[in-house]
Amino acid sequence: MHTKVTLFVQCLVDSIYPRVGEAMVEVFRRLKVPLEYPADQTCCGQPAFNAGYAKEARAAARRFVRIFESAEAIVCPSGSCVHMVRHHYPELFADESIDYRMRVKAVGNRCYEFSEYLTDVLGVVNIGASFPAKVSYHDSCHLLRGLGIGEQPRTLLRHVEGLQLVEMDDSDVCCGFGGTFSVNYPEISTAMVDDKIDNIVATGADYVTGCDVSCLMNIEGRLSRRNTKVKVVHIAEILASRAGHNDE
Repeated sequence: MHTKVTLFVQCLVDSIYPRVGEAMVEVFRRLKVPLEYPADQTCCGQPAFNAGYAKEARAAARRFVRIFESAEAIVCPSGSCVHMVRHHYPELFADESIDYRMRVKAVGNRCYEFSEYLTDVLGVVNIGASFPAKVSYHDSCHLLRGLGIGEQPRTLLRHVEGLQLVEMDDSDVCCGFGGTFSVNYPEISTAMVDDKIDNIVATGADYVTGCDVSCLMNIEGRLSRRNTKVKVVHIAEILASRAGHNDE
């Protein structure tokens, strides 16, 4: 019997890209993994933390710990949110009691990014997906540098029927989003995402994928403004696809 997975659905997935959460559920159901979704979950506090609002970030983090600390495994379709819980929660609560710090650490140790959980915990590489298209993969910063996850999503993609994985140049270079960075420094952000778009288009890929909706949203926006034909899809959507998937 599989460990029960408690879904931690990132804010952007919840509010803008619910299909990513639905795809994640479809994959786990296909693998017969029992699921739970705490409906009262809210933001992990990353936006506030990145903007320097430690007090507000602590409030969100405290709520997260309370809601998720009874979970056997917490899985999220976002490397940046998992990085926040694993690596920045201990910073936020460094002056708390040892008991509370241990609770925070325990929650972080049970928090996994989606592709990481599939490959490293469940030991699954072939989900039985079919996605006949040429696909390029973008390495998001927190996922790759913060969590060390780079090969796991690629392994999953290589086992998708009909999918041709084509690597872009500088796949590990930032797309320029960075949350408030793109708002505070729009000219720099735009130059960075333009470089990313150039590298994606040069592959001849039909789709670009990744494990963080925030990066994909930024890339998708710029692809659209430059009138390219490349489509954007989260890795969970690819893994949930079967033969005859809808490209729209």
